[in-house]
Amino acid sequence: MESWIKALVEAIHSTPYQSVIFLSGGASQALGWLMSVPGASNTILEVVVPYSRNSMAQLLGKIPTHFTSQKTAEEMALVAYNRALKLSAPGKQVLGVGFTGSLASSQPKRGDHRFFLSTRTHNCLRTSHVTLLKALRSREEEDKISSQFLVKAVGHMCGISAMVNLELQESELLQEKESNFDENDELQQLIDGQICTKIYDFDTAGTRNAERRIILPGSFNPLHEGHLRLLEIALSMLDNAVPYFEISAINADKPPLSINEINRRVEQFRRAGKNVIISNQPYFYKKAELFPGSAFVIGADTAVRLVNPKYYGGDYSRMLEILLECKRTGTTFIVGGRKVDGIFKVIDDCEIPEELREMFISIPEDKFRVDISSTELRQKQNQDEEK
Repeated sequence: MESWIKALVEAIHSTPYQSVIFLSGGASQALGWLMSVPGASNTILEVVVPYSRNSMAQLLGKIPTHFTSQKTAEEMALVAYNRALKLSAPGKQVLGVGFTGSLASSQPKRGDHRFFLSTRTHNCLRTSHVTLLKALRSREEEDKISSQFLVKAVGHMCGISAMVNLELQESELLQEKESNFDENDELQQLIDGQICTKIYDFDTAGTRNAERRIILPGSFNPLHEGHLRLLEIALSMLDNAVPYFEISAINADKPPLSINEINRRVEQFRRAGKNVIISNQPYFYKKAELFPGSAFVIGADTAVRLVNPKYYGGDYSRMLEILLECKRTGTTFIVGGRKVDGIFKVIDDCEIPEELREMFISIPEDKFRVDISSTELRQKQNQDEEK
């Protein structure tokens, strides 16, 4: 490993960025460089090499028109970014990397030797396209060039300026494109289903060493003291977790929230200094898939719906299969008492399949009970305003 590469990788590992990297057709040496320098676990969440046609199709959910193209690299980076959102630790920035190349092989190629490299963060998509001179280098040498580009690109997205020797000839073509997003652009991408979450870390205290989130989903229209108290009580029951509220921009029975409405609700958390997640998943088991290993704070009424086959197409086996998969990822549900059909119930009053019982942790009624809802509070506020 050249000294400049080692210095750049060390700098990358010292940043708060965590990455998922998808590679196909080159840049394999970059993985060795990134993994061999101490601190790789700070940076690398997952690496996937979708080399076969079927592997790439499963990764992207389709067979790309051209495997080595700008579009494919950008789609790989977006999938990697969403994967990183799911796997990252609280308080971390995430980076998705997509690389696809057509380099020298054992048989002469009719087309160009080229590669496309895309990197995606919350506010930027950057793509490079390099066309190499044919018959100038071996496969290993071309792989080295593409690996240098990958490490340079990761460093750039992590905010690192470094002197980089990329060893290109003057006649070799390099094209670069960058698109930037603001918060409203991100929210529109979320509503459109391009990204799965937008995370606002308004309270970073204690997030640096924690690897788990405790999440209270809801509409929070408005956020009230009962919500704050409930998450505080639930947090006291877990070790090494960071608290988040969560709002789904997508509702199963209503139109999506508008960007202005999302911003209005987010502003409540900004003022309160509390972390909040905006997701595009209205269903709880889907929320669990977004943040595997997290603890979700729910009411007993929601717990009843969660294990009701009605919400899984009437298929009991399907319900069990989905929730057991959540269980295998370490997902738990912290359950507060709520009124169900007019009767206050805790989790022990609910019929939970035996295979799932240990996923559900009860908040004792003497620790927390608030009967007023956001809807009731909003109605009361409207009545007060009318007076």
